[in-house]
Amino acid sequence: MAHTLSAKKRIRQSEKRNEANRQVKSSIRTEEKKIRKLVEEKKYPEAQEALKSYFSKIDKAGKNNTIHKNTVSRKKSRLNIFVKKASGDVRPQ
Repeated sequence: MAHTLSAKKRIRQSEKRNEANRQVKSSIRTEEKKIRKLVEEKKYPEAQEALKSYFSKIDKAGKNNTIHKNTVSRKKSRLNIFVKKASGDVRPQ
């Protein structure tokens, strides 16, 4: 247990930040699951719209360092490729 006031304050701050970060990460995971379910049900236009919302949320999390910027980039890329492949929208390389 922390003894000094500053150490106690840091514990309070970290708990508060941890809770906020957990909520953000949870909402991002939920959004990703929703997109994957839409693709599974072959609802591609809805999946594209949900993808915009997902990108917005995950970019904000990356900007605030809740998630590392490279992780954000990787997740966006993989999910975008997943949706495009499923909808037959992929260009040959």
